[in-house]
Amino acid sequence: MKKVVIAVDSFKGSLSSREVADAFEVGFRSIHSDCEIVKVGIADGGEGTVEALVVALNGEYVEVEVCDPLHRPITARYGVVDGGRTAVIEMAKASGLPLLTAEERNPLLTSTFGTGEMVADALHRGCRRFLMGIGGSATNDAGTGMLRALGFRFLDSKGAELIGGGEILGDIASVDDSAVCAELRECEFIVACDVTNPLFGRRGAAYVFAPQKGADEIMVEQLDRGLQNFARVVAAYNGSNIANMEGAGAAGGLGGGAVALLGARLERGVEMVLDAMHFDSMLAGADLVVTGEGRLDRQTVMGKAPSGVLAAAAKRGVPTIAIGGGLEWCDELRSSGFRSIHIVTPEGMPLDEAMLPEVARENIRRVAMQIAEDI
Repeated sequence: MKKVVIAVDSFKGSLSSREVADAFEVGFRSIHSDCEIVKVGIADGGEGTVEALVVALNGEYVEVEVCDPLHRPITARYGVVDGGRTAVIEMAKASGLPLLTAEERNPLLTSTFGTGEMVADALHRGCRRFLMGIGGSATNDAGTGMLRALGFRFLDSKGAELIGGGEILGDIASVDDSAVCAELRECEFIVACDVTNPLFGRRGAAYVFAPQKGADEIMVEQLDRGLQNFARVVAAYNGSNIANMEGAGAAGGLGGGAVALLGARLERGVEMVLDAMHFDSMLAGADLVVTGEGRLDRQTVMGKAPSGVLAAAAKRGVPTIAIGGGLEWCDELRSSGFRSIHIVTPEGMPLDEAMLPEVARENIRRVAMQIAEDI
C-alpha cells in the first residue's frame, strides 16, 4: 500500500472533515507507517463548502457586513481561492433559514440581498469566478434580492422600482440593467444545485420548498404565480427560457434567476467542489480512497459528497471504501460500488456518547486499524 487518499465529509455535530481524516490517518499509519496519505475535506455544495475549498486550495476567508434575509445587519464569511480569482460563497451565510426564528419565516418578505452583497464584495476585490452553494435558503425571491445588490432593478408597470422579497415577483414588468457594473459581465458563475425542481408548478420552488420557509397555502399560490411572472419577464428581457429548466427552482428560484441574468451554470454540488480542488490529480498513483460522512444511507449515493468521490475514483480504477458514524443498510448502498462499508460506532453505543469528539476519534482510529490490517 503506497498511497491512500482520505476524502471525507464532516461527521456533523461531532467532528470536522479534517478531524475525521486525522483520526483515520493515526489508525491506518499504526499498521502502514510508510504509506503516503493525502487528506482532503470535501463537501457537497452545502454547509462546509467554503471551508473545504479554502483549506484544500490554501485560500483565505473574508468577512463582510451584509443583510440577513430580513435586511438586518450581520457578518458573513466567504472564501477566496486561486490567488484571489475565485470566490466561494454559501448563500446560507447571508440568506439562510437558520438566521431566522420560526416566527420570522416569511418568504414573501425574505430576500437574497445579502448574498448579492457577498458577491459584490468579492467582485470589488477582483474575483471573476464564483462558486456558489445555495442550500438552506430562507427565501423564495428567484434571486431578485441578490441581483438587486449587483445593480439590476426590477420595475413595475409604471416604471417604479420594486424592493422586497418574494412578494414583488408578481408585480415585475421589466428588468433594468443600466446600473449593473461592467465587471459583472466578465464573471463566471457556477452554482451547486442538487435538485431538479422547476421554477414553478406543483414540483416548483413555492409548492415544494416554501412551506418549510413559513408559507401557508395562500402564500404558496401567490409565490408560484410570481415565479411564473418572473419567468415571462426575463424571457422577454433577454430570451432566457427558465420556465421548465431542471434546477431553476433551487433556493427559492435563485437557481433560475442566476442562470437567466448572470449566465450561471448549474452543477451537482460535489462535482463542483471536487473539480475546483483538482481532486482527480490527487488520485494519481493512489491504491485506495477512503470517503464517508456522519451517516451512510441511500442519500449517500444520491448526490452527496461520498458519491462524487466514489465516481471520481472509479474513473481511475481506484477502489473506494466508505466509513460512517451511523449506517442504514439499503439496496442503493449494497449496489453502489464501494469496496467495503464500515460503521465506526460499536454496536450498542448510545448516539450521544458516540458523537462525543474524543469517542468518535477513537472509534475512527480503531476501524482504520482494522481496515489497514485487512488490506
